Amino acid sequence: MSIHPLAVVSPHAELGANVRIGPFCVVEAGVVLGDGCQLASRVTVKSGTLVGRDNLVLEGTVLGGMPQHVHMPTHPGTVSIGDGNVFRENCTVHRALEAGHVTRIGNCCLFMVGAHVAHDCTVGNNVILTNGSMLGGHVEVGERAYMGGASAVHQFCRIGRLAMIGGMARVIRDVPPFVMLDGDSAMVVGLNKVGLRRAGFDSRDIVQLKAAYRAIYRSGLMWQEMLDLLRLQFPAGPAAEFLPFFLGGKRGFVQERRTPPGAIVRLVRDDADESMITLPEAEKKVG
Repeated sequence: MSIHPLAVVSPHAELGANVRIGPFCVVEAGVVLGDGCQLASRVTVKSGTLVGRDNLVLEGTVLGGMPQHVHMPTHPGTVSIGDGNVFRENCTVHRALEAGHVTRIGNCCLFMVGAHVAHDCTVGNNVILTNGSMLGGHVEVGERAYMGGASAVHQFCRIGRLAMIGGMARVIRDVPPFVMLDGDSAMVVGLNKVGLRRAGFDSRDIVQLKAAYRAIYRSGLMWQEMLDLLRLQFPAGPAAEFLPFFLGGKRGFVQERRTPPGAIVRLVRDDADESMITLPEAEKKVG
């Protein structure tokens, strides 16, 4: 164990083997740091925070801060962090709002500079929150999901497993598993194929997910008809995850961004006669 002389560590904190704590860190009473954790300088770990093994926490990060709420709780909940996570500079993770509740982070996640996890969130394993991404209160994030830079998720939303959120997206509805959101429109633009392959999904899995994706977004079925189709045609395999996700939704679901049928020619304005002309005609005028 190594504790810098300029660190402030409560004698009532529980520190595992080979813990390293750098200068100007503060570790409050009731904190548990598992074996092999490393805190760089200016890290604060507050009461009610349980940190697992081999976590790396870099400068300026605060773990276990009080919830950001108009009515500050007298008896807040706790924070539970798994093993092997990396918190880059100036991240924040807040305690649950009420006693007996937990803000929970899994294993092997990466939180890049300035990422924020609000009270009562649940973050699965191998999740990546890139720079400046933010989770509102009570958000659930599935395993291997990816949050692009400066993206924000509204409270009580769910992000499905292996979903990819584009940078600066504003997520206000549930995001189904395996899909990809465009950062500009915050709408679905297809499957997260790169993420699926990296996670070990084979070609048969991806073909099945493509078929389910078409049933969900492009079949034109009514909501209940779509659910019935998923139940009948995809009882097993990765596509079977869609049905329980949809059945558990309360905020609605992100829709697909798709060019309307037939809109294959972009129109531009002709300044000479103020009429609309097709793109090929406009190119002739420019030439």
